[in-house]
Amino acid sequence: MRLGKHIQFMSNYSDHKIAAIIVAAGRGERAGGLKNGPKQYQLVGNRPIIAHTIEKFEQFEGINHVIVVSHKDDDELIANACADIDRKNMTIVHGGATRQESVLYGLKAAMEIEPDFVLIHDGVRPFVSDELINGVASALANGHEAVLPAVPVVDTLKRAGSDMMIEDTVSRENLYAAQTPQGFAFDAILSAHLEAERQERFDFTDDCALIEWADGKVLIVPGDADNTKITTTEDIKMANEKVMPAFADVRTGNGYDVHQLVDGDHVTLCGIDIPHNKSLSGHSDADVALHALTDALLATCGEGDIGDHFPPSDPQWKGAASYIFLEHAAQIIRDHGGIITNADVSLIAEQPKIGPHRQKMRENLGKILDIDVVRCSVKATTNEKIGFIGREEGIAAIATATVVYGAK
Repeated sequence: MRLGKHIQFMSNYSDHKIAAIIVAAGRGERAGGLKNGPKQYQLVGNRPIIAHTIEKFEQFEGINHVIVVSHKDDDELIANACADIDRKNMTIVHGGATRQESVLYGLKAAMEIEPDFVLIHDGVRPFVSDELINGVASALANGHEAVLPAVPVVDTLKRAGSDMMIEDTVSRENLYAAQTPQGFAFDAILSAHLEAERQERFDFTDDCALIEWADGKVLIVPGDADNTKITTTEDIKMANEKVMPAFADVRTGNGYDVHQLVDGDHVTLCGIDIPHNKSLSGHSDADVALHALTDALLATCGEGDIGDHFPPSDPQWKGAASYIFLEHAAQIIRDHGGIITNADVSLIAEQPKIGPHRQKMRENLGKILDIDVVRCSVKATTNEKIGFIGREEGIAAIATATVVYGAK
């Protein structure tokens, strides 16, 4: 744990034992194309989303035990995510094929703790507030067997047919959007889950729906508009913007590289092969653009230069594609908690013409760095026939990278 436990609220549930079940066994299909595993392990403010979520409950004074339900294939991911969290009062169990099944596994694990109440929360809702947790727990202590935090629906709702033509406008009066954590008397929610399992009912979309099905009563308490569920890649970007410090740590790095031109049939620049009557000479593919940009990125966190990580004396890098070097530098940036916000490359060459290839170069930079193409710039100029570049003896590149680092 990065911070010690601290008392959030002295409330009417202080004499009750409360367990929190954090469900994080999903695959995150709607946030496809992600690196480093499912969405709950994507970085927000330098840490995996699930780490933020777990810490919210682990540090809340009224929570006695935290149960994390993860996928059986994610043991290493969840272990790394919890590396700086005190796991003394935490249990990690494997989930099932559905969310409902995963929650049941979490409830069965909680039987050993014998809690009075249980709070069930989505692992990808890292912005849950202390006030919201307190409100749900307080309502349970006041005698309600099930508590749902929710926010009123404010958008106009339309019902459409299979042809996507509007059939009806749905009244939003008394309609609410459900959130988590949903709170329950432990015996009530465990009984409902076990009965649903016995009847082979696996179609419930949330845990309060099981209580409703079992003829129980669910109280709505105020939710929080900030308690958003991270579902898409756009949500991840917005979450990062949300947690960035007010005075961001913005760093700029510069890189320079030059390689000799020799007889050949193409040059490789920004990872793009361009037909030419010469080639760039080097131990790798001699891509001066990617080499310069690699150095620029490494400069933002004091990690030396490309030669420190990929020495030309090492035979394994002979003829290597330079995108390997740039990907490595980008991963170092992420490991240091940085977000690459801009990459700018200036090529200095008499030939070949860069203009026809500029867009493909920008798109390739964006792909390698996993950033939007609008954050990638490629420019070119000649040396006005002056010097070794002017004599077409070599090509040079100057790169600038901008990286924002958050506070750990």
